[in-house]
Amino acid sequence: MIGLDSPIETVLGDQATKRKKIVEGLGLRTVGDLLRHFPRRYVKTGELTKVAELEDGQMLTIVGQITRSKVNTYTDRRTGRTAYRLDTVVSTDGPSLKMTFFAKSQHVGEWHARRLPVGRRGIFVGKVSSFRQEWQLTNPQMALFGPDDAGDESAQATLDSIGDLYPIYPLTKGVDSWDLQRAITFARTVLDELPELLPDAVREQYAVVDARQALDWIHAPDDYAQVGAAHRRYRFEEALVTQLVLMRRRRATQALGARARTGDQGRLLEAFDQRLPFELTAGQAEIGADLEHDLAQPHPMNRLLQGEVGSGKTLVALRAMLRTVDSGGQAALLAPTEVLAQQHHRSISALLGDLAAGGMLGGSEDATTVALLTGSMAKAQRAEAMLRIASGEAGIVIGTHALLEERVSFADLGLVVVDEQHRFGVEQRAALTSKAGAPPHVLVMTATPIPRTVAMTVFGDLETSTLTELPAGRAPIQTNVVPLAEQPAWIARVWQRVREEVGKGHQAYVVCPRITGDELEQGEADQRDLDEDGNETAAPAGSLAAVEDVVAELSEGPLHGLRVAMLHGKLPPDEKDRTMRAFAAGEIDVLVSTTVIEVGVDVANATAMVLLDADRFGVSQLHQLRGRVGRGGHPGLCLLVSRAEVGTPARDRLDAVASTTDGFELSRVDLEQRREGDVLGASQSGFRSSLQTLRVLRDEKTILAARAAAEDLLDRDPDLLESPLLGAAVESLEQSRQSDFMEKS
Repeated sequence: MIGLDSPIETVLGDQATKRKKIVEGLGLRTVGDLLRHFPRRYVKTGELTKVAELEDGQMLTIVGQITRSKVNTYTDRRTGRTAYRLDTVVSTDGPSLKMTFFAKSQHVGEWHARRLPVGRRGIFVGKVSSFRQEWQLTNPQMALFGPDDAGDESAQATLDSIGDLYPIYPLTKGVDSWDLQRAITFARTVLDELPELLPDAVREQYAVVDARQALDWIHAPDDYAQVGAAHRRYRFEEALVTQLVLMRRRRATQALGARARTGDQGRLLEAFDQRLPFELTAGQAEIGADLEHDLAQPHPMNRLLQGEVGSGKTLVALRAMLRTVDSGGQAALLAPTEVLAQQHHRSISALLGDLAAGGMLGGSEDATTVALLTGSMAKAQRAEAMLRIASGEAGIVIGTHALLEERVSFADLGLVVVDEQHRFGVEQRAALTSKAGAPPHVLVMTATPIPRTVAMTVFGDLETSTLTELPAGRAPIQTNVVPLAEQPAWIARVWQRVREEVGKGHQAYVVCPRITGDELEQGEADQRDLDEDGNETAAPAGSLAAVEDVVAELSEGPLHGLRVAMLHGKLPPDEKDRTMRAFAAGEIDVLVSTTVIEVGVDVANATAMVLLDADRFGVSQLHQLRGRVGRGGHPGLCLLVSRAEVGTPARDRLDAVASTTDGFELSRVDLEQRREGDVLGASQSGFRSSLQTLRVLRDEKTILAARAAAEDLLDRDPDLLESPLLGAAVESLEQSRQSDFMEKS
């Protein structure tokens, strides 16, 4: 009896070395793992070409056998060095064909020879040509059979099963596509039973093929239509299981309940609205009404508020916080940096005026207290702030990671607002929400939805609100890539442009990816691009621009005579605050900084930004950073300085940012390039996705269909008793490591 849980050894035969490589190199341990190891592409074979009459330039697909294989040396004309080539001959049912493989080293040449020994058979696909009365196969694609397969009945059966498309599988060293093809063909033949997770009614309603058909079509298709139908089946299945887990979690959370925050215990929001010196935009008013509706529900709000830099997100969030205070609760705003937390504290206190002076002389009758808590505050200041938070005196609490400490407690935490949420991990957000007695309402804000946020939104885990109005008083920002790989002399023009802006009475930012040497800003992640071999394609860390070095170079060189200062997270808090105040007052011409100025810094007179080694920043960071200029009605200039070469992922990223100022379009670019991250886990981005076959942008329609199917299933059968195999898959995912993070998201 061979089933999906059977050890993979049951279908791999007696090649112990090969078994070990497949198990350890590819992580395939069961027959089910093997059958779920899908091809990465297919070679179109048609009917295997009969080699009778050949024509120059003809595309040929043959099954042949190596009859000659020898490594020869020759002198490379360009370098004068000895080089190597493997000359092989493959015999067919007609003329023999010569294949040549070039290598710069003897080691590589010998590797080719070991791979193509005399007697080895395979499928060869390439363009045929004649040279010196010999037929040649140029740059062939190959699927090599095992060296001992001649006369083997199972090998012949596998060969006979090949249709018009030959599958090419993801491989590991020492394992060929043929090895996997042969084992998978045998496993499909002897598999006793293939479980069907999807109920018949669901498959019929959403036109999804059954499990056996999908398995046959993914591994042995006749055409690409069959491949597409098989992929859709597996993607729908994965989306449905994921949706069921997310939906059951949401329903369980709603069943726990939250305190409805109806605003019936105070008049703080009403007093604030009466004092606003301007009218809310239509978008702000509409989203504000949505938030008030969500807060009044007896289950937790979980909403994403997205909008461009300066579109008024903070004002919308503040009104929701005031509604919570009017309901007898507290609201906490979590910011990623001290600079931003202090900025929020100053701006919110200024907006509220005497409404922020609760319990103080001159404070309004309806007032509350706005508390600030950061890691660098003096011990006495921290103790006073923590007391106000614990007693409930502080209705609004603003802070950094310091809010997450165990010693910090709230009297009645009703709303958590997370600003620039991509700077926080899932566990960090959970650490704050866990400080509430009942599940608090949650509002996360971002100016550029990052891949994971987009993914969770598509998966329906967050309700989404979008402020679409253009920021008031914003001037256009011109963004240009400065390609030092092709034009190294252009760096002089960069500093000349900075001087020109300062000469007009404006100010400029210069942003670096490092503080000093290879030291990153706290909480930063370096954007690194890898080639196919896993090697970095961008500059090594030691050669990247660092704030302390750049300040000295600019002050003594191209910006000599200008007032140049530096800002980064390692500076003492009072020095950081003093520097920012001086820059805002126009006492500094050029501020050389790390990404601490990414959010919350608003200097209307700053018109230029230079991003050094810009390829080391992500798309959302680049977009956020350039949003610091052009805020005072003056046109903005953003220069992306990079050594990234044309055609690399890093350069593509920079070109995308230069081509549009639409943050939502850039979020899709980011998602396409970096993928969605671990949608069900803690990772925010990158290629280690917990999704197996799904891709969020490509499969958005499939995901939405699966969401509808999941809702119908749970409405009819909340415990999935009528679909036990599907229920078991859902339970397995719920109990997995990813599930621990899902309920914290």
